[in-house]
Amino acid sequence: MVLAAITSVIWGLGFVAIKFGLESFSAPQLTVMRFVIAAVPVVFVPRPRLSFGWIAAIGLTLFTGQFLLLFFAYAAGMPAGLASVSQQMQAFFTVLLAAVFLRDLPSLRQCAGMAVAFAGLGLVALTAGSDLPVVALGLALAAALSWAVGNVLVKSHAAVPVFPLVVWCSLVPPLPALAVSLAVDRGPSLPAALAHASWLSIGAMIYLGVGATTVAYAIWGRLLQRYPTGAVALFALLAPCTGVAAGAVLFG
Repeated sequence: MVLAAITSVIWGLGFVAIKFGLESFSAPQLTVMRFVIAAVPVVFVPRPRLSFGWIAAIGLTLFTGQFLLLFFAYAAGMPAGLASVSQQMQAFFTVLLAAVFLRDLPSLRQCAGMAVAFAGLGLVALTAGSDLPVVALGLALAAALSWAVGNVLVKSHAAVPVFPLVVWCSLVPPLPALAVSLAVDRGPSLPAALAHASWLSIGAMIYLGVGATTVAYAIWGRLLQRYPTGAVALFALLAPCTGVAAGAVLFG
C-alpha cells in the first residue's frame, strides 16, 4: 500500500513536470527524451524473457500511446491539475479490461470504491471551465485508455521481472515519437531544442525519465503482477491529489 501510494505521488508531481518540460520541447520531443533517458539502463540490464512483439506491444500502449496523447493534450490546452484527474480514468478502464480478458474480477467492496471514486472524478470534471477544449479532453481520455491496455498486458505476464521490462519497453517510444515530431513540429528541431532548453525543462525531462518512468512503472508493474488489479489500480486515484495541489501552488 505504501509503495502504491508513493508511486501515485511520483506520478502526481509528474503532471507538473510535464508542464515545465513542454516550455522548451514539443510534445513528441519530450516523449523522445523521456524514454531515451528511461532506456539508458538497457546497457547493463538483460532483455526479459519476452518476445520482441510483446515488448513492442507494451511499449506502444503503456508508454508511446499514453504519453504522446497526453503531451498533445497539454499542447491543446489541458491544465496540469485536470490532466492528473483525467488520467485516472485508467483505473476504471484497467479493471474493466482485466475483468473481460483476464477474468480478474473486482470484489464487491472494490466496485463500491470505484463507484465513489468515479462520482468524485465526475464532480471534479464538471468544474472545468468552458475554456477546456474538447480535443484536449479527448486526447487525455485516449491516453488513459492506452495506459489501461498497457497495464493489462503487463498483468498478463506476471512471471516477467518488471524493471528489465520497463527498461526494454522504453526503447520503443523514441522512434515513433521522433517520426511524429518530424511530421508535425513546426518549431526548432530536437537538437536545437536541447541546446536552448531551460534548466527547469531539463530537470523536468530527467524527472519524467528516471522517477516517473523507470522507478514508478517498475514498482507499479510489480504490484500489478502480484496483487488483484482492483486492489492496485485504484491507488492511482491518489495522483490527482498531488497533481491538483502542485498545479494550484505552482500555476495558480
